[in-house]
Amino acid sequence: MSPSSVGGAGSGAGADGRGGSGGGDRGRPEGEHEVRGVAFRDDGAETGAPEAAGVGSAVASERLPRRVTWLKVVLMPAVLAVVLLVTWLWFRSADLDSIAQNALADGNVWLRFKEHVELTAISTFFVLVIAIPLGILLTRPALRRAAPVATALANIGQATPAIGLLALLVIWLGIGKKAALIGMVVYAVLPVLSNTIAGLRANDPTLLEAARGIGMSRAGVLTKIELPLAVPLILAGVRTALVLNVGTATLAAFGGGGGLGDLITSGIQTQRMPVLVLGSLLTVALALFVDWLASLVELLLRPRGLEVGV
Repeated sequence: MSPSSVGGAGSGAGADGRGGSGGGDRGRPEGEHEVRGVAFRDDGAETGAPEAAGVGSAVASERLPRRVTWLKVVLMPAVLAVVLLVTWLWFRSADLDSIAQNALADGNVWLRFKEHVELTAISTFFVLVIAIPLGILLTRPALRRAAPVATALANIGQATPAIGLLALLVIWLGIGKKAALIGMVVYAVLPVLSNTIAGLRANDPTLLEAARGIGMSRAGVLTKIELPLAVPLILAGVRTALVLNVGTATLAAFGGGGGLGDLITSGIQTQRMPVLVLGSLLTVALALFVDWLASLVELLLRPRGLEVGV
């Protein structure tokens, strides 16, 4: 074969390649072309990039849903408002005798409700002050062996019937709010303590070791890595303790601690159904409201990074 024929063949192949490229571009939208299998537009932006970005944002939006939806915010308060409205309308039409009126007169309902909220708030505050630091200490190497003993003691506190525990404290400390508060704290420590220990123990050891390897102090590892990762479990324990305290506070009336339990016991002793129903409904409504409020706080305080893949 002569050189001229080889050159002719090469030029022919080049012409065929250009023809093939042009033929491939004919099926593309105007302004697009392909270079070595990668599609480009005339402005220099790669056509696959926006699509990939769109897919990535869609996946991210699916993985990171909205923390608090409008249904979560509105549903429970609306239900409670309807229940309380129906109760109020029923009370307006109810025929109350002098005994029932005396039990509800002079702002007694508001007073008992305020006492109930105070008992719940104060006891929950002391539960958090005691249980969370204790749970942190029991997960440190120096005190890790004492964790089973502390958990067993907390289990004894909750396994004891609440009314029996309150009766023992009244015998020891006398009648009043002090005995009721101590009993409520002892009864509600276990969920927060056990969840704090479980949340801190569930952290990945390799992650903690990596944090120490980059020079973080023990306090820095605890505050910036361990506690944020344990927040969901700790908040779940706090939520449980809140609801427990709302229910246990009704027993404070038997030890002179006040609260909505006074209305319930008055309704039982005097056999006045309206008084009993009012005290019971207010207790249930308060427990549901506290649980709803705690669930919102739990969602808002949950670290955003822990929601990936949920």
